[in-house]
Amino acid sequence: MAEKLTACSITFKEKVQIYSHDFLKACVYIARFGRDENPFTKKLYSRLRATSHLLEDFLDLHGAKNNRDWFYYRELTSLVCHISISCYSQRHIANRMAFYDLPDIADFENEGQKTLDFLNDVLRKAAPAIIEEAKRLNIRVPEGGYDQANFPGVVSGEMLEYNIDDDAGHDQRKHIVKISSEFLSIAKLFAPFTFYEAQTLDVIREMVPAKVNEVEIRGFEMVVHNLQSSFDSYVIQGGFRHGNRKLKQLRAHFSVVLHILEVQGRLLHFYERHLHEVGSITTYRSVRSRLLDLVDPDMLLDRTINYCLYYACHFMSCGKRLAKEVLNENIERGAITVGIPETRGFHARPSLMVAKIVQNYGGEVELVVNGDRFDASSVLDIQWAGGKIQKEEVREVTFEGDTRALADIEILASVNYAEDSMGKGLPLPKELKYLK
Repeated sequence: MAEKLTACSITFKEKVQIYSHDFLKACVYIARFGRDENPFTKKLYSRLRATSHLLEDFLDLHGAKNNRDWFYYRELTSLVCHISISCYSQRHIANRMAFYDLPDIADFENEGQKTLDFLNDVLRKAAPAIIEEAKRLNIRVPEGGYDQANFPGVVSGEMLEYNIDDDAGHDQRKHIVKISSEFLSIAKLFAPFTFYEAQTLDVIREMVPAKVNEVEIRGFEMVVHNLQSSFDSYVIQGGFRHGNRKLKQLRAHFSVVLHILEVQGRLLHFYERHLHEVGSITTYRSVRSRLLDLVDPDMLLDRTINYCLYYACHFMSCGKRLAKEVLNENIERGAITVGIPETRGFHARPSLMVAKIVQNYGGEVELVVNGDRFDASSVLDIQWAGGKIQKEEVREVTFEGDTRALADIEILASVNYAEDSMGKGLPLPKELKYLK
């Protein structure tokens, strides 16, 4: 009896034909358009992403990374995979701008379109190179590509009736407070990377990958993704046209950052893994040279820093004022009366610890001394209050504002602000270990 043919008995040559078919069909479709035509839609990017990823996995499973005949074909599939994912995220940003309700976005939109044009041009150049390489490997190229009707744009010009109430029917304040505080904490992570004018290529090359790299950006992307997930799960589960405008504007600030980081992460991955350093192996150097004909590394770096990093930092910074407003509208407020630091009063160290507690939570807290109010998030303001306290021989003061911060200030005051009578530091209570 003849042995039954199974999926595993199909040869590599036969399988690579199957796994290449839809990928090559999309490349044939792209290759038929001129530079003045734009076939690119989110659906096409999605098709490119799915087919290239599947083919790349297949080639890796069969050792294409270590085979001089198949390595370039494998690198081309990886190129399309990462660029199409970047394009998808950038197109998503463009499609959502009308809903984001962000201020002063003209320059951002122009830079975003410049980035998308560059990425689309990479795909245009890659498509014929992929077809040529497939022919060299004796992979049959489909005679016809897709029809343009297969890849309509996402936006239709129509909108379904908005008939689900935004009101979740329960008190969301604790979630809003938590998310607003987290936004402010995440914004601090971006602060060291913030810049205010376009960086030169020399400066960018010093930054990438030494200071700005895929690992760093993936970390940012994860924390921003978690923030958006919490917001969508516990604050606003519906759409964007009605309801609390401030909450939706706050979401817009970190949502646009999330998608920018998705673009940046993919571009950095491709640069670091495929264009930056490939060692001295002849095959790798040869393939890198061919990839450089398809992807301008200088332009890729420019978009990675002067578009992605710049605007990710920009929107996180711009969102801080809004986050503070939302936070202070929703915090639970209270007041505590505590003693002042014994012997030396509010000198530098206790003032700094009180300010760090307030800054940790982000909500408003005021130090009240005989009717005068001082910002308890400011070391300088607390020391100004200290002068009044000393002059008027005040022994107790009141803190008013965010109850989360007040609870920690009360703990700090209970141990004389972690100082002994000589002003030397004492161990902090376990609840305040974050002050170290």
